[in-house]
Amino acid sequence: MGMTITEKILAAHSGLETTAPGDLVQAAVDLALANDITLPLALAPFREAGGERVFDTDKVVVVLDHFNPAKDIPSAMMLSEARAFAAQVGLTHFYDVGTMGIEHVLLPEQGLVAPGDLIIGADSHTCTYGALCAFSTGVGSTDFAAAMLTGKCWFKVPETMRFELTGAPGPWVSGKDVILHIIGKIGVDGATYRAMEFCGDGVARLEMSDRFTISNMAVEAGAKNGIFLFDEKTRAFVDTHVSRPYTVYESDKDAVYAETLSVDLSTLEPLVALPFLPENVRAISEVKGMRVDQVVIGSCTNGRIEDLRIAAEILRGKKVAKGVRLIVIPATQAIMLQAISEGIIEALIRAGAAVSTPTCGPCLGGYMGILAKGERAVSTTNRNFVGRMGHMESEVVLSSPTVAAASALVGCLADPREM
Repeated sequence: MGMTITEKILAAHSGLETTAPGDLVQAAVDLALANDITLPLALAPFREAGGERVFDTDKVVVVLDHFNPAKDIPSAMMLSEARAFAAQVGLTHFYDVGTMGIEHVLLPEQGLVAPGDLIIGADSHTCTYGALCAFSTGVGSTDFAAAMLTGKCWFKVPETMRFELTGAPGPWVSGKDVILHIIGKIGVDGATYRAMEFCGDGVARLEMSDRFTISNMAVEAGAKNGIFLFDEKTRAFVDTHVSRPYTVYESDKDAVYAETLSVDLSTLEPLVALPFLPENVRAISEVKGMRVDQVVIGSCTNGRIEDLRIAAEILRGKKVAKGVRLIVIPATQAIMLQAISEGIIEALIRAGAAVSTPTCGPCLGGYMGILAKGERAVSTTNRNFVGRMGHMESEVVLSSPTVAAASALVGCLADPREM
């Protein structure tokens, strides 16, 4: 019986010839990631287990991206603890003010992620790296602590759902719309503890930025991981970012899938997810006109240069609607510099946007855009749970950068095709 990409990567990292769904394996990790919130939580179990050194200073990565620069005294203390630990153990890859970015955009940019890798992160959206044909998944802080010590982690091999993408997306349709469509169909528990494997001729029509977005939100369907097949676009990205050898895995023709679903990309239109779940998906044409107080363009889901370019295309030469706060957050320093050189930042600022240093900030209700009671935000982030961005009686509508930018101009949910 054949194996899927996910099963092959887990087998290879466990020293096994084969694995099957339900198997329990102890696998070696290529990278273990934490941030300024999750690292301090992991230090207690790490030290209780006698931890003084990490298993490999090149393979433990810490990115201070959630509350950095420090938003208050408690966050400053948390950041201080993370800095002290990174210095104590001598981490090679430690990212602080001036070098940090939003972790799941930063790591591929820095060439730390390659096809065939097994990556864990003490952050649920670690599944982003499946866009590069890697197995990557979020874990709890205790599992991360164990991985820092041993370089290994236990996994139950997941079943795999196969998503066959066909056709080509139309104008203003992006990876965000693809994953919102899928979550809208299967629900937030439709892929619970399964791998979501994306394949089909439609994959070639998706840019790497689209694939990162889709993999990033696999966890919003309950998935253990999202993973794309390797193709020439993957190779082009990897060849310009990764300087070490890597292994490409492909699913066998006789691999067994728990379920197969087809998505015709040509039939999709711009979508949004209304409060209070990512599965509450509607076509923008059905809900346009809903009042908006704040618009956020950024996050590990949609803070890449492609996202900023398309937002600037819509906003250039125009003005944000009166009473709307537009917050734009380039995901890394390199993206910020590129956006400056392309004139994107100037266009956004002239339109009335506030542009921030890289941070997860508003996505989790941290800072840089907390919502008050009764306020509604349109956001390119990944979660719209009750109280996600602030007050328990505020609302978050998830969207692509095109819908977000169009809504900022109009002051309500707007269809970018009508701009």
